[in-house]
Amino acid sequence: MKNIIFFCATILALAAVPFLIIKKEATLSEGRTILLRLAPVDPRSLIQGDYMTLRYAMASEISGSELDNKGCIVVMLDKNNVARFVRVHKKEKLQDGEILLSYRKRGNLRLGAESFMFQEGDAGIYSHAKYGELKVDTEGSSVLVGLCGEDFRHIGKGKSR
Repeated sequence: MKNIIFFCATILALAAVPFLIIKKEATLSEGRTILLRLAPVDPRSLIQGDYMTLRYAMASEISGSELDNKGCIVVMLDKNNVARFVRVHKKEKLQDGEILLSYRKRGNLRLGAESFMFQEGDAGIYSHAKYGELKVDTEGSSVLVGLCGEDFRHIGKGKSR
């Protein structure tokens, strides 16, 4: 019996990884691009190498008292695709132009990827980033695809998707 449970758990764990990869790839290819303004942070983590901690300014605009530990907020985009907080999503139908964005509340409100890794020696390129560029699917799941400058354009050596 223990062998059967172990075998089933192993198969389930091995099946979950490709499923998660496929879901993230679908978000990257079909998701909508949004920009979230970054809050000031230390641009590099010296202990972890060329790594940047990200905080989003919108997280400080939202009252944590009305939030569950996990859920979605509703945002709208301006002409530059910069997201603006509208309300906490309570499972109501979205209006035209509204987009869901998932959040987690673990002490601080987390709206997307919390770190950005870059190639050694590129810290100067990314230290002037003003926006996180995310792809968001219809369920609010997001994937960080890069960082943008004050001019709303992708910065760095790679291209945005």
